[in-house]
Amino acid sequence: MALAAVVFDMDGVLVDSEHLWEENWIAYAAKYGVEWTSEDTSTVQGMSAPEWSAYLAKRSGTPETPERVERTVVDGMIAAIADGRAPLLPGADRMVTDVSAKAPIALASSAPRRVIDAVLATYGLTDEFTATVSSAEVPRGKPSPDVYLEAASRLGRRGDECLGVEDSSNGIRAAAAAGLTVVALPNPTYPPKPDALELATVVVDSNDAARRALLDHLADNVAGRTA
Repeated sequence: MALAAVVFDMDGVLVDSEHLWEENWIAYAAKYGVEWTSEDTSTVQGMSAPEWSAYLAKRSGTPETPERVERTVVDGMIAAIADGRAPLLPGADRMVTDVSAKAPIALASSAPRRVIDAVLATYGLTDEFTATVSSAEVPRGKPSPDVYLEAASRLGRRGDECLGVEDSSNGIRAAAAAGLTVVALPNPTYPPKPDALELATVVVDSNDAARRALLDHLADNVAGRTA
């Protein structure tokens, strides 16, 4: 099957933001005297906002609803983005623009819609994407395949016609379960588990290497988003 489209993750692939999510989870739990651990972060990475907010509410013992927990954390993320604390990762902008010139691209992110829109608008990348999907908009977050299947569908493609770029264990599992050919870009701070990494077809160490791998794998006859 010819590969004719690409679906990107956002946090840890396009922007350096994984640590900001962790900072906000730590801060929220600390308000209730609970120490948020690296294992907690590993557990919730890739979850949809409704899923991680329910986990954080239970873990912290807060009397607040998961919806309120989500709002507090997302407000913190929006403020961090506005303050320039979620920079583009090196080579991310060129990767997006070069690949979108050759094939339709989508975003499949665990971030809430507010965060997705803020990041893409901040860096002038909104128009590069044919479709963007938050895992809050599908029944299940990563590692379930729902967000990748929906992104592929919005591109008019099946999962096995798409490449996916991911950095986390749950993200790699989700993309692979949806049938995508996975290009893994391991996050050095939050490295994917070995069993997840084995699901990737290609493992790279930079966005520049990911860009080259994507362009190499795309079908030669793909003309771009308007084809």
